[in-house]
Amino acid sequence: MTGAAAAAPQRIAAPALVAPDQPAPRSVTEQFSGTWQLVSWRIQQADGELIDSPLGGDPRGSIMYDGRGHMSVALMRPDRPTFASDNLTDATPEEIAAAFAGYVSYCGSYEVNEQQRFVMHRIELSWFPNLVGTQQKRFFALEGDRLTLETPPLTLLGDAQVHRLVWQRLSGGVSLDQPDVGARGFSSPARTSS
Repeated sequence: MTGAAAAAPQRIAAPALVAPDQPAPRSVTEQFSGTWQLVSWRIQQADGELIDSPLGGDPRGSIMYDGRGHMSVALMRPDRPTFASDNLTDATPEEIAAAFAGYVSYCGSYEVNEQQRFVMHRIELSWFPNLVGTQQKRFFALEGDRLTLETPPLTLLGDAQVHRLVWQRLSGGVSLDQPDVGARGFSSPARTSS
């Protein structure tokens, strides 16, 4: 090598830069992070028939994924009856049965498998005790601010069924069509103007 060639600067390929006005692309795992509101929950029977969820045709719900691998989900019937008494220990067996049948909830950790397009929920707490300690696989599709989760065929409700839940990302974590929720998580009384 000549002295001039040795002294010539070496060119190194610069990394591709994102335009300053464009956010860096987020990984699929990062796209899960946030709060999502239930749009629909439909169940496909083994014969292909689509039916409503066990919580009716218009269930309410939210699912949350944080950036550190924790998740929680809560779903309920919108017409879930209230108890006659505000004291939980005064609930009748019928009230307890109706409350249990009208609600689904669990929380734990999660892990996204980007290549095979599924998320694994590892359940630590659940309204249904038999789910505690289990892993629940959900296939996913992300399209903008829509997340679709689909179960493998389940026999949780008897015959094999595939549950498909569609979620909408909440912007700012607040839903405008839900009641005002105070700091302790309870609905605030209706506000009146004076």
